[in-house]
Amino acid sequence: MTDVQSPPTQPQSSGTTSTPSTRLVRLRYAAITVWALTLAVLTVTRVMSFDFLWILIAVGAGLVATSIGRRNPLLVVRDWLPFGLVLFAYESTRGVAAFLGMPTRWNLAVDADRWMFGVVPTVWLQEHLKHADPQWWEVITSAVYMSYFIVPYALAAWLWLRDRTSWRRFVTRFVVLFLLGLVGYILVPAAPPWAAAQCTQSQIADGPAFPACLKTSPDGVADGGLLGTVAPREDGAPFVERISSRGWDVLHIGPVRDVVEVGQERSNQVAAIPSLHAGLTGLLAMFMWRRTRKLGRTLWVGYAAAMAFTLVYSAEHYVFDLILGWGLAALVMVGCGAAERWWSRRKAQEPGSVDRVGQHA
Repeated sequence: MTDVQSPPTQPQSSGTTSTPSTRLVRLRYAAITVWALTLAVLTVTRVMSFDFLWILIAVGAGLVATSIGRRNPLLVVRDWLPFGLVLFAYESTRGVAAFLGMPTRWNLAVDADRWMFGVVPTVWLQEHLKHADPQWWEVITSAVYMSYFIVPYALAAWLWLRDRTSWRRFVTRFVVLFLLGLVGYILVPAAPPWAAAQCTQSQIADGPAFPACLKTSPDGVADGGLLGTVAPREDGAPFVERISSRGWDVLHIGPVRDVVEVGQERSNQVAAIPSLHAGLTGLLAMFMWRRTRKLGRTLWVGYAAAMAFTLVYSAEHYVFDLILGWGLAALVMVGCGAAERWWSRRKAQEPGSVDRVGQHA
């Protein structure tokens, strides 16, 4: 993030200490050290899982430690409450969709990908790239997949410490993106590729949300399930499987894989449309485009592209899901930008606004 342009100098807010004492500085560094060590221990011992509640707690604790001597740590609770509410809503989508009786879309994205490419890209990629054992490139795909649970919140934390105006704008877009995505999950629950490979047409004929085949292995499913047969070029398994976390086995870091898979099991497993993995990484690239120079733009766009490849190759999402996620991110960026410009014009037209501008000039 060193490529981010420095924001213009602004007056210190009432919650910020401009010249912290040596004691507070030492206390801050000690708190950050304790936070980092605790996080590492919780991850290695598999207590920490990559569900959103744990991530929010981890980020919040880190911000409290970093805020010592800089601004009131209690501001963390107030400012990060929107994240907590959105993530709570995300965890509730599974129950809401089931309560409303919305049928799960099992064939929609499969048919869309076949119409666009003639094949299902996930099937093609696993046929050509997947081996029986994870290869070196799956270290990259596993790291990219896991980064979704870290990078957006790390960026938000960095903006919170450096540029509150940009932070507010980012949080607004993040919250709106997630809320609209949650509406999609509730109204159009959809199964990802790895689930489609485990089920046959007869098992999902009525659009069930959580059929028994969702908890089985794709090995031995007739004709490759809904995705069709798989003819591996290498020694990979002849069926599509979820491989977003097996790259950690190459590095012999089993606990990390276990932590990721625990989070996957707890998540809504029929929340594929739209892909918020693609939508959020696309949003990051769009949001940071004007806030970074050439190298930063390349990195953020490359990150979104790497996430897209990872999601399709590892059977987490169809290309159709990605397109909807990117489209939603673009809609949020345009809509929030228009709303902010409208609000600025309205505030400028209020009586006394000229006087206030003059006072702050």
